[in-house]
Amino acid sequence: MKRILVIDDAATVRLYHRGILEAAGFAVSEAINGLEALERVAEAPFDLYVVDINMPKLDGYGFLRELRSKDIPQAPAIMVSTEAAANDQKLAYVSGANLYLIKPVRPERLLAHVLTLLGLSVAPRDPHQGRHQ
Repeated sequence: MKRILVIDDAATVRLYHRGILEAAGFAVSEAINGLEALERVAEAPFDLYVVDINMPKLDGYGFLRELRSKDIPQAPAIMVSTEAAANDQKLAYVSGANLYLIKPVRPERLLAHVLTLLGLSVAPRDPHQGRHQ
């Protein structure tokens, strides 16, 4: 089962993303900021990260820079933020994001991007598909 870490200081946003991803058959963990996220990564690797920018202690940019500097298998990261400025998007990619989405993200859009970044054609729980390795 693919593991996804949702990193956001807002409980409502974590719950929203968790609901979408778990309904699609993914195992979801949460972190409230970049420091907690790094602790989760140290415990076990993830297959994908959904990262907010503005968080206390360590923001999304800092988390991604730290994650990308580690000698561990790297997984794709989707940065999801209310920040719509071009400079925020540029900083996200420079920090190591694979994709930048503006909140709020429609469930089907988030899921489509997650599946693409994980190299899956359909969600794991879809009854019309074969098994993914």
